[in-house]
Amino acid sequence: MSSELAMSLLSALEFLLSAALAFVFWKKGLQRRFPSMSAYLALRVASTPVLSLLLMGHLLSSQQMQRNCEFTYFLLFWAVYILSAALLFFVCMEVFRSALSSLPGLMKFGLVIFRWAAVVSLIVTFSSISYTRRGLLSIPDIASGLMRSVSLLELCLLAFLCLSMNALRLSVRDMAFGIALGFGLMSANDFVVVSLLNSNSTLTAPLQFVYQSFVLGALGTWIAYAALPELARRPVVMPVNSTIYRWNEIASALGHPGTQIAVQQSNGFFLTDVEKVVEKVLNRSLKGRESEL
Repeated sequence: MSSELAMSLLSALEFLLSAALAFVFWKKGLQRRFPSMSAYLALRVASTPVLSLLLMGHLLSSQQMQRNCEFTYFLLFWAVYILSAALLFFVCMEVFRSALSSLPGLMKFGLVIFRWAAVVSLIVTFSSISYTRRGLLSIPDIASGLMRSVSLLELCLLAFLCLSMNALRLSVRDMAFGIALGFGLMSANDFVVVSLLNSNSTLTAPLQFVYQSFVLGALGTWIAYAALPELARRPVVMPVNSTIYRWNEIASALGHPGTQIAVQQSNGFFLTDVEKVVEKVLNRSLKGRESEL
């Protein structure tokens, strides 16, 4: 079997696994819990055959049609890439929100940090681009920078869930952890394999098969999590003096104004008022004695 045929079979298997995952995902009703993940799967399933048809049209058409197919493929591929990066950011927010649903204070505080991380990522991405290529040629650099930022966020999210699973009462079989695990595999795959690939590497290079294998592994992980029955989430029971409970209370209080109390200034000192009351009592007692006499 040639390397071109093997890569074509792996690409076809990736599309079939993506379609199967989308079917199971929507059949189990998980799109209500993870709408951004559902949109990401729909984009992945819809864009793959269109891009494949454009690639086949480039190989089989005339020279003029090949140029048109190349331009269309270039725009569509990077548009899908940028849109995927944006959806992955919202997927991370959904996973974080689902994992910390029992701690609303920490969840709201963490979502604020997510939004600031997105702003910082945009600033770093656009400031780190060399802009040596002008016009449409700068789109790949922008898209790659955005995807790297999202990949770092995915790895940080997976590390956070692994370190805080016991405190959050999060099961390994929870769909939120499964989504984070799959994206963690993809992100590690992007950082390790892509860094080892040369700029002149072909689509049939050995490392390309390693890259494709990790993508298939992530899709298989998601299918297993979506197909298996999910365990019921255990309630988070913690003592009042626990650290995570105090953090949740502090995070809940942040951003909320304190209770306003109207303080009225007194006309006199407290002891002066006491002296007046004592004088009134003494006067009454003296008057009572005089009347007896």
